[in-house]
Amino acid sequence: MPSPVSADRPAAQPPGRGSVEALITQARRLKGDVDAVRRDTQSDGTDPEERWQRALCDLALHQLDDLDAHLAQLRDGPSPAPAEPAEPPAGRPAPAVAPGGSLLSRVGSAEWNLLTDEATWSGELYQILGLDPARPALTLDELPSLVLDEDRPKLTAMVTDCLVDARPIDGEFRVVRPDSSVRTVHMMGEPVLGADGGTASMWAVLRDVSELRRTQLTVRETRDSLHRERRREQTEHRIAAELQEAVLPPWHGSLRLPHQGPVALDLATHRLPAATPTLIGGDWYDALELADGQTLLSVGDLTGQGVSVASGMAMLLGAVRGMAMAGSDPGRLLTMLNQLLDTTVQPALGSAVCCRYRPETRTLVWAQAGHPAPLLYRNGTGHLLNAPDGVLLGASSGAVYGQSVVTLEPGDVLLLHTDGLMSGHSRTAAADRLIGLAPRFGAARTAQDCVRTVVEEFGGAGREDDACVLVAKVTA
Repeated sequence: MPSPVSADRPAAQPPGRGSVEALITQARRLKGDVDAVRRDTQSDGTDPEERWQRALCDLALHQLDDLDAHLAQLRDGPSPAPAEPAEPPAGRPAPAVAPGGSLLSRVGSAEWNLLTDEATWSGELYQILGLDPARPALTLDELPSLVLDEDRPKLTAMVTDCLVDARPIDGEFRVVRPDSSVRTVHMMGEPVLGADGGTASMWAVLRDVSELRRTQLTVRETRDSLHRERRREQTEHRIAAELQEAVLPPWHGSLRLPHQGPVALDLATHRLPAATPTLIGGDWYDALELADGQTLLSVGDLTGQGVSVASGMAMLLGAVRGMAMAGSDPGRLLTMLNQLLDTTVQPALGSAVCCRYRPETRTLVWAQAGHPAPLLYRNGTGHLLNAPDGVLLGASSGAVYGQSVVTLEPGDVLLLHTDGLMSGHSRTAAADRLIGLAPRFGAARTAQDCVRTVVEEFGGAGREDDACVLVAKVTA
């Protein structure tokens, strides 16, 4: 139905068919592009961001479908009046009209003549409201009987403003159909003025926007779910980072042990974070002077990321320190550490290297649990230490871990690191690259200089995982 401001005003001429056809082509091409994006966002529904993206695509497709249908109506002109429905054959029920069908079944029109108190409805409006087309159209006084109680004041105010103050109608309300289903209707209309300037009638276009509002609600709900998930991730990241900061050694830069007497080891460490800042892993490093004057050196990694992994790492590191203080050799220490992981509520896997350095004999006793072996640099060359037997922590109940003994010399450099230092490379390739640093380590004066060299080589962007490096330089 046209929207005249005055009954004397001529109807506007439709736009050229070619320009509308071009708009239809663009709308359908855009709809195809959006549908392709929607297919790419399909998932198992567990990722809040993917659910939100899919809901946005559904909303965009819904609106593009409507745009396509609107443009087609604009191109083809008003549809002919519907013919009287034929009686269905005996034994066959009449087809039901789906409330969420085509746009034509979701847009209806009406006009109320205030002079004759007559109402004229399109067939589509009867379908939207679920009423029998054989019944007379409802008057403006009868229309609120279909509307939910809480929405009636809104409808009354819109109609009153239109009839009394000649304001256009633009608002929504909910109606209850005879089958008890509730539909959301958007109503737009204007008064039609008579020759005397008074309101002679009111016309309106009513559109069933129930599916559109449901889709918009889904977008809001998935967006809110995404925001909650991101806040949870940020909280977990902060807790994990604070926990990691609390349990790792408090010293930064370099450390010289023992604290009393001649210095035997010059130590330096560095933690290289993952490229994705939200990933807090279970990597650790430690250097601790023991009660008998020996030094504990250890690095390790618990698989996974997040608060639970950081708390598991804190538990393991505390156990390593406690057992080392109690005098456990590295092999026995890892055996008991494996038993500890085997008894935890949440199964986990970890790798570790534990070393015990005896400064009076310059001997290093060490053991490993599925971890890269330490590298020893001497006189400008480097090599991997021969690893004793040892499986991943938590992989096998009752596993026993062997240990090896190496005699060091003044000027030797020992490098311990976690797997993440060169993620994506095999251990052999990683070892070869680290061994290639031997000439630079030979020229380095301190352990801190060696750590800087490692960071320069391997600390670039794109790291998939956290990594820890510990360098010990024998000074005497």
